[in-house]
Amino acid sequence: MIKYGLPILALLGVLLAVYTVTAQNRPTPVMPPVAQPASAPYSANVPGAGLVEPSTEFIAVGTHTAGVVTQVLVKAGDRVKAGDPLFTIDDRALRSELAAREAAARSARASLDRMLAMPRAEDVPPAEAKLLEAQSQFSDAQAQLAFFENLPDKRAISANEFSTRRFAVATANTRVEQARAELTLIKAGAWKPDLDIARANLESAQAEVERMRTDLERLTMRAPVDADVLKINIRAGEFATTGALTTPLILLGDTDTMHIRVDIDENDAWRVRPGAQGMAYIRGNSKLSTPIQFVRFEPYVIPKRSLTGSSSERVDTRVLQAVYRFNQKDFVDRNKSLIFVGQQMDVFLESDPIGDARFGTDPAQAAKDLGGSRN
Repeated sequence: MIKYGLPILALLGVLLAVYTVTAQNRPTPVMPPVAQPASAPYSANVPGAGLVEPSTEFIAVGTHTAGVVTQVLVKAGDRVKAGDPLFTIDDRALRSELAAREAAARSARASLDRMLAMPRAEDVPPAEAKLLEAQSQFSDAQAQLAFFENLPDKRAISANEFSTRRFAVATANTRVEQARAELTLIKAGAWKPDLDIARANLESAQAEVERMRTDLERLTMRAPVDADVLKINIRAGEFATTGALTTPLILLGDTDTMHIRVDIDENDAWRVRPGAQGMAYIRGNSKLSTPIQFVRFEPYVIPKRSLTGSSSERVDTRVLQAVYRFNQKDFVDRNKSLIFVGQQMDVFLESDPIGDARFGTDPAQAAKDLGGSRN
């Protein structure tokens, strides 16, 4: 066993090692792509990665006032018109305060109306009667004074009594003037400054009512434009906060006309011309394509946003963003398929073949040639 077994085992081990090495050195078969990539439709073109977005861009709907959501009136995919309600916030506290403000406004209105209605018809006769009474007392005092003044013998009345009668006449005359002034005041109605104060109080109360109604109206969030509901991140019973949120409460956008935001590498930015034609292809099926029309350039070149998460992405790469548009209905009629917001597309933009031939596609060589042409 030792004489023949060990050599046999060693030979088998060598054969196994040779087989293993041979098997591992075989070339790995190349797997075909899941979908054929899109091919450039132009002889001179600039490639870019496009992201589909609404023509209005993304509208993140927030709330003016923080509170508990009582009702969500739309669902994802709905089409809304400008001014249509989206969701409501609990408004019970504001409604009770509005009722108090409306009562204060009614009180201010009643106070002004009361002053405008002055004098009351019931207030004039008592004042007139009081004036007549004062006049009668004045006449009586005058008659008594005249009686004493006409006495043939002045010794019949003391000097003190005579003085008292004279002062009684003056007092009665004063009461007549007072009654006449009170009657004139009643007939004159409300004083203009008092009316101005009453009007100001009414305007202030009405302004408070309008403010409360505005605050109450602001508890119903409405669509700012005609758009589609893309995403709903709030439910009835949840607390809605104010301010800029990482996750918007409701996301809106007009998808009748779609935009594609194309990221063009800064090395190719010089090759893109305003108004250049373009063609966009759906990733995963290069047969589904649509022509796109130039809208504008975003004038600020921004850092590239990594959508793949690959560690090989260059974080120092910057891109020029060009916005193009296409019609969703035309795409559906042509391809019998939909394009969704947020979908990535392969985009090819037509460039100037003469400029490419003159400057080449190497940015360093293009800069050198451009500098020489300027010199």
